[in-house]
Amino acid sequence: MQSSSHSASSNNRVADYEDSRLIPLWRSWLEVAGSMPLDKWLKNSVRQFAHSGPTSMPEYDEIKKHNKFKAPKSLAAHAQSEAVDSAALSLAMFSALRFQQLAIALEFAYRNQNIEIDWLQWDLNWQHRDIQSIAPISFWYWIQLRMNGDQPKKNQAQLRDAEDRRQFFNQFVAQVTPDNMSVYLLWYGLRPQWIDLLNARKLASQWDDKMLQYFIQQQVTTPPLWLRLQKNGDAEQVCDALLHQGVKVALDEHNRLFAQGGAGVHSTAEYKTGTVEIQDIASQQIALTVAAKPGQKVWDACAGAGGKTLAIAGKMNNKGALVATDLHEYKLDELKRRVKRADIFNVRAFSWNGLEPLRLPKEIAQQRGFDWVLIDAPCSSAGTWRRNPDARWRFDARDTQELIQLQQLLLGNAAPAVREEGRLVYATCSWQVSENEQQVEWFLQQNPQFSLQSQRILGVPEFDSDTMFVAVLIRDKQ
Repeated sequence: MQSSSHSASSNNRVADYEDSRLIPLWRSWLEVAGSMPLDKWLKNSVRQFAHSGPTSMPEYDEIKKHNKFKAPKSLAAHAQSEAVDSAALSLAMFSALRFQQLAIALEFAYRNQNIEIDWLQWDLNWQHRDIQSIAPISFWYWIQLRMNGDQPKKNQAQLRDAEDRRQFFNQFVAQVTPDNMSVYLLWYGLRPQWIDLLNARKLASQWDDKMLQYFIQQQVTTPPLWLRLQKNGDAEQVCDALLHQGVKVALDEHNRLFAQGGAGVHSTAEYKTGTVEIQDIASQQIALTVAAKPGQKVWDACAGAGGKTLAIAGKMNNKGALVATDLHEYKLDELKRRVKRADIFNVRAFSWNGLEPLRLPKEIAQQRGFDWVLIDAPCSSAGTWRRNPDARWRFDARDTQELIQLQQLLLGNAAPAVREEGRLVYATCSWQVSENEQQVEWFLQQNPQFSLQSQRILGVPEFDSDTMFVAVLIRDKQ
């Protein structure tokens, strides 16, 4: 179990949960909540709120308006200050999304102190729109307390009953123990009704109680931005180069690169020339599981924008064939750009809808199938909640059932493309047993010509990243 020292809470960005700009920012988010991911919305919205703060410079707008190139000396410092403001506001919003159900629960309990609450039943009746029932100032007061603890608040006077709320909060905190699992899950940004799903994961992965508790606790931290080297880049040299360009990057104990703030990786020379790619370490491990050798034939069936395609191709030295397919052409267009930037020439990309077995390219048909087939299946993405806290509130068991049917369809239609003694690698970015081990069990029942080589959960709680699953299935020789 790896230390969480890489989490975003350890970097230099500090969120001020009493910032007056948070309430209008929050109200603006509630108008679009559910229609787009928080991180995408923040990229388009948070800067205008940062610009409206005390560090804003009216002359900056004039410079842009009139296309003046002779900026005041303070402009660079102002731009840096505005960037820091934007980061702090974003950090606060991420915390708010993680703990929005907790804040609503605290408000409900505070208003109903004379009744005993069954939190599991309360959660079963809870809906995302309940966030509209709590005044923003009360909401942010609960978020302040959750993030900063029992500390004096500058703006406490804005709430007449702030002292009563603080005392009630301290009483609530005393109930946060693993023995009181519903409250424990609320405290760590998870719904009490998910306890059965979590216990299923605990059983499948053979975790003890402490490992499960660690997994739960990590759901309120953000993992670092993991980077993957390409073009035989030297880790220490690339690390130094990125540091000189303002990226707060470091190497872990295994000489793997990760970033935690500073300048954006996308703006660096190493990224633009394809020496480094952004890819979570769990995703990198899935790609490593596809142990393709130069000259082999590989199919990345659900390639998306090509993160795993690039990592697999890196081991093939432009020898052999790597077919990348996806339902969406726009994703494949991005994949082609990334492949070109990385100087990879053995990738062929085209669309596949998954509704029927793939028509094998001639050179693949000649050897009766691929050596490796990777299905990185569409899933609930529960393993990415640490980076995307709003996604957990869109999680729905009925949606999972639809995804399970899609996963089975993809598995069934990809399997015929695996040659004898070839490998079928099944992966998701979910920790749900129903999407992972149970799918592998179903597949083996339907396809006795395959046998299981290995299956495991990647990432938290083993190391600080997203949580993913990977299984390797071998097609037996007949």
